[in-house]
Amino acid sequence: MKRRKFIQSASLTGLGIVTASSLIGCDEKTSEENIAEATAPAVIEGGRPLVIATWDVKDSTQKAWETMENGGSVLDAIEKGCMVEEANAEGQSVGIGGLPDRDGRVTLDACIMSTAGDYGAVVCMQNIVHPIAVARRVMEKTPHAILAGNGAEKFAVLEGFEPTNLLTEKSRLAWEEWKKTAEYKPIINIENHDTIGMLAMDKNGDISGGCTTSGLAFKMAGRVGDSPIIGSGLYIDNEIGGATATGLGEEVLKTVGSFLIVELMRQGKSPQEACEEAIARIIKKSPNFEDFQVGYIALNKAGETGFYGIHEGFSVTRFQNKVNENIPSDFHNKA
Repeated sequence: MKRRKFIQSASLTGLGIVTASSLIGCDEKTSEENIAEATAPAVIEGGRPLVIATWDVKDSTQKAWETMENGGSVLDAIEKGCMVEEANAEGQSVGIGGLPDRDGRVTLDACIMSTAGDYGAVVCMQNIVHPIAVARRVMEKTPHAILAGNGAEKFAVLEGFEPTNLLTEKSRLAWEEWKKTAEYKPIINIENHDTIGMLAMDKNGDISGGCTTSGLAFKMAGRVGDSPIIGSGLYIDNEIGGATATGLGEEVLKTVGSFLIVELMRQGKSPQEACEEAIARIIKKSPNFEDFQVGYIALNKAGETGFYGIHEGFSVTRFQNKVNENIPSDFHNKA
């Protein structure tokens, strides 16, 4: 199934934990130590490494998982996994072949976060196939967190990235067709936007994440959504977990959704509960929520995952315990 096609849903969360309350014994430990031991989950052997991503992107999660299995870091896994989808010209929403803005230019946004909480991003970058890799270079090789537009492209070229025309014939024809009406409106069940967000945990329990997109199709020139913005499209706190978003970025930005989810997990909510609460915040603040889609995924330190959308059709791909599967997400609007 393709991530632009809406499908039947079922509610599933990835459970990779068992309760450690049985570890409490009648020894001389302090009450604080006993409480911590009682509430700390024990990860089931084989539950990690773990990769979860928005939409049906099995090749991407496969690459990320294999990268960690072959000795790469969790940050390497995020970069390599996202690059698979960026190179997929048929996807029309990430990297080469992305649908252009209303002026016919393909502009890309991406960000990446490390286990240390470091962050790098590029916004409105043209002519470079792999914005996720450039975002990592921004994080690791510059004193900045975000580079934009021509500056991001120039930096990428200096770093050895080859300039490439990102507008494929398929996307050009879609743009020409759009210009006949020039109607600018995301339509549920005929999505004209989406994003690849990915979270990964290595064998040590360390977490990183990335998010990459060509943004809303036929957007105004210069538009930036949530995907490359820390706390909105992506947030990682290696002590707690991570979250990432897909859908109408303007609505995610207004509620700083990914940061919200991580903070809710810090307060004790499960990833599933946190995703559902983040969607509830959007619905509460947006009376027109029936007109757009947002989906969240989350991962906590225990290896639990959660995902939830406003409407039917959102799905995730999870690679855990050597099983790489696409899973329909539960959703709010069942009317």
